Amino acid sequence: MGVKLVEDPALRDRLAVFRDRPHAGAVLARLLSAHGLDERARVLAIPAGGVPVAAALADALGLPLDVVVVSKITLPWNTEVGYGAVAFDGSCLLNDALVRHVGLRSDEAEHGVEVTRAKVARRVRLLRGDEPLDVIGSTVIVVDDGLASGFTLRAALAALRRAGAAHVIVAVPTGPLDGAQRLAREVDALFVANLRSGSSFAVADAYERWSDVSEDEARELLARRGAQATRASAAPR
Repeated sequence: MGVKLVEDPALRDRLAVFRDRPHAGAVLARLLSAHGLDERARVLAIPAGGVPVAAALADALGLPLDVVVVSKITLPWNTEVGYGAVAFDGSCLLNDALVRHVGLRSDEAEHGVEVTRAKVARRVRLLRGDEPLDVIGSTVIVVDDGLASGFTLRAALAALRRAGAAHVIVAVPTGPLDGAQRLAREVDALFVANLRSGSSFAVADAYERWSDVSEDEARELLARRGAQATRASAAPR
């Protein structure tokens, strides 16, 4: 694959470049298709917002879709700010510098970790059931709806490597240039269609239409695509 950080130069530093998440997934698929991907790769969506992006990408590339559950650990007084993340295997990645900066007590931090572990376990049951995520020896393409701090992605990547993934690729519609450059050093390849430089960054600014994706919406989309894949595999050839 060669280049570790791949973008669409025509989208650099632009806002509102995607109509919605499915459109972003289709744009990402075109970017990936030009770089010799492993035809046996699996697409893993980070729920919930990453599921519509990943579903469109997987459809366009003809790849199987699954989820890799991970969730940020938020501050007690500001649920928009995360000080770490918990992955599907229960592992935790903390932003120790932020914890110290905001003066979060150790008991508060640990409580947040335990609450988030419970959330992740519940979400795994909701979206995957009892089937374990088997990635041993696989090439996985981890998809979210954007790159912000990168902590949730890093937690997911570390857990996937512990689970035995052979090659880890990340694909996101949008992300900050400095953050993408750092993350690219930690993966086999990073695809960011819309790279943006500057002092401020918001994932939502890349989209014309932006709203939260509920767990039920993510589950329905995964179930619908799973049913389509089952029908396709059963069809006579």
